Amino acid sequence: MSQAEELAVMMKNSNRITFLTGAGVSTASGIPDFRSTNGLWTEDKSREYYMSRQYFMKNPEDFWHKYKEIFRVKILKNYQPNKVHLFLKALEDQGKDITIITQNVDGLHGHAGNQHVLEYHGNLNTATCPMCQTTYELDYLLHSYVPLCNQNGCGDVLKPDIVLFGDPITLHEQAVYAIRQSDLVVVLGTSLMVTPFSLLPYTAAEMKIPIALINRDATPMDGLFNWIIHDDLLNTMEKIKGTM
Repeated sequence: MSQAEELAVMMKNSNRITFLTGAGVSTASGIPDFRSTNGLWTEDKSREYYMSRQYFMKNPEDFWHKYKEIFRVKILKNYQPNKVHLFLKALEDQGKDITIITQNVDGLHGHAGNQHVLEYHGNLNTATCPMCQTTYELDYLLHSYVPLCNQNGCGDVLKPDIVLFGDPITLHEQAVYAIRQSDLVVVLGTSLMVTPFSLLPYTAAEMKIPIALINRDATPMDGLFNWIIHDDLLNTMEKIKGTM
């Protein structure tokens, strides 16, 4: 039995499954990978500075200009869930208790319909006023060069609802809790290079929860997993779906 077939059996027999997802899940939807060899952050290291909390506080107007350019915000609505997103939704529709902890900021897991999604690094589709905490949707953000809060004359510059470099991670404890409740943890499409997200698989390993990795390339943590599949994510998920 192949690794994919073994994992399919394990997924079929598990009720509570937590998926840790990264950029490899969204590339099939046309969204660029951030940290691959030719990824968004490896092409130009200065982007990390421009997308930092420090730069947002220093120059919010130029921050918003670069933010919209780097993340291609104008075409964000063009992206649609792919077969991987829809497979995770199908598992939920079968009655399984599915939790998704995602590094991706595109909102596609929620768009696919999954109910329990922890957007570990936030979501590009909204921004919030730092002063009065009013949240605005994507259409409003695209309306002006620099989006400002329009509540009661507030006028503060909105901050995108993503985790900027230098921002705290607020969902880590919730993610750890979800993993601890799981029968199975599956890591999809991430190089596990970014902390503290990369520490999450250790939680499963320490608790002897079965854990699988499906990623095109090897990761520094491959030795941690019970199943390791280095292959195209779409093809592998199709094999698993066919076996289940």
